[in-house]
Amino acid sequence: MAAILAARLAPSAPDIVVGIPTLGLSLARNVAARLGHTRYVALGTSPKFWYDDALSVPLRSITSPTAEKKLFLDPRVRPLLADRRVCLVDDVISSGRSILAALDLLSKIGVTPVSVGTAMVQTRRWSAALSAKDKEGASRLFWAIESPLLLRASGGWEVNAGV
Repeated sequence: MAAILAARLAPSAPDIVVGIPTLGLSLARNVAARLGHTRYVALGTSPKFWYDDALSVPLRSITSPTAEKKLFLDPRVRPLLADRRVCLVDDVISSGRSILAALDLLSKIGVTPVSVGTAMVQTRRWSAALSAKDKEGASRLFWAIESPLLLRASGGWEVNAGV
């Protein structure tokens, strides 16, 4: 997945890759390495005593819809992102809530990613939310595989074309 995604992200020429917890962190590390980078930036969900609450946003995802978490940017890595071409990476985009939270967090420090990558998009539920936030957001999104929403039908499964 990392190789496919890195190949699709390479034309955006990112200077640094930012990963979203939890599974997005290992993907981001591998994508960064395949793009020739020796480091990447990891966002976090576990607050550290040196974190600044101003560099956090609420986070809710499809895998933990009732859990109120926060997404943090370590203030010590902020200089790594200033005036850089940033690529944001997560493992899966389904509803789009995690990506939108990460985009909100990066916007707090004046960063708009040149690209967003994910191993898989599930349905297209994320599309309207991402486009509403950023007209060009969907055009900067790259993925390795796509999974539709399947509905049980007589004789098997069918794609729910509505999402």
